[in-house]
Amino acid sequence: MTKADLLEAWHAHLAQGRRRSPHTVRAYVATAARLLDQFGETNWPALARIDAPVLRRQLALRRTEGLSNASAARELSALKAFIAFAREQAGFTDIAPPRMRGPRIKKGLPRPVTPDEAVSLASMVADDASEEWIGARDRAVLLLLYGAGMRIAEALSLTGAALPLSEAITVTGKGNKQRVVPLLPIVRHGVEDYLAKCPWPTSRDAPLFRGAKGGPLSQGMVQKAMARARITLGLPATATPHALRHSFATHLLGAGADLRSLQELLGHASVGSTQIYTKVDAAVLLDVYRNAHPRGG
Repeated sequence: MTKADLLEAWHAHLAQGRRRSPHTVRAYVATAARLLDQFGETNWPALARIDAPVLRRQLALRRTEGLSNASAARELSALKAFIAFAREQAGFTDIAPPRMRGPRIKKGLPRPVTPDEAVSLASMVADDASEEWIGARDRAVLLLLYGAGMRIAEALSLTGAALPLSEAITVTGKGNKQRVVPLLPIVRHGVEDYLAKCPWPTSRDAPLFRGAKGGPLSQGMVQKAMARARITLGLPATATPHALRHSFATHLLGAGADLRSLQELLGHASVGSTQIYTKVDAAVLLDVYRNAHPRGG
């Protein structure tokens, strides 16, 4: 087999078999390609026998290129997944990859935007758009991220099957798992306003959010629109589309939502993933205390 054959099989497994996001597929295939360049072998049995020392050497090489702990951990995860796939292709009974602990990562706290900033960002992208329907589209997407806590990929994967909108919407998240998320009136009206202005017809199988030429809207276009609005409003670089999802979680927690309910709304596989927002909320409260209390400074 050639390197291209191996990577094509790996790509198909990730994209079709595992239904990974396009971003994840690109990153995992790139990691496998680097491993193949260093390892030299291009057959499944040889790849299946890769052990921990080989992985350590590969990661060490990548670290000399300036890879951070977080990036190294993601690289190791991708390498292990590729080796497990190689073992499966080689017919191994045990497909578990070599046991190897990744670098320790200090979890940073997400930085939420305030409710006013979230609404201002949504309004600014609408005002800054080249066409009215595109502005309504970008505003609707950002409202879904902040008002419904969706990941940007989840919002952009919605199709006409979600219509007509009601007080809740079914979202397909990571691992193809579905969850039901309530829709606030402002969010529902924002999406309906976009649909009324969109020049492209809506069908059950077509993407809800369209690009300028009618194809599926890309994440990059939403990110660029928000970046322009962020600069205009003088907000920090941390005010990204994903920060709106963090804000949704933080503000709900601050309003009294319990962790288990928040876990369901966010689509987290475990409550452990949701617990980081308790730290975020504590940080927000501490800022309020410092700014408002006579002796807070």
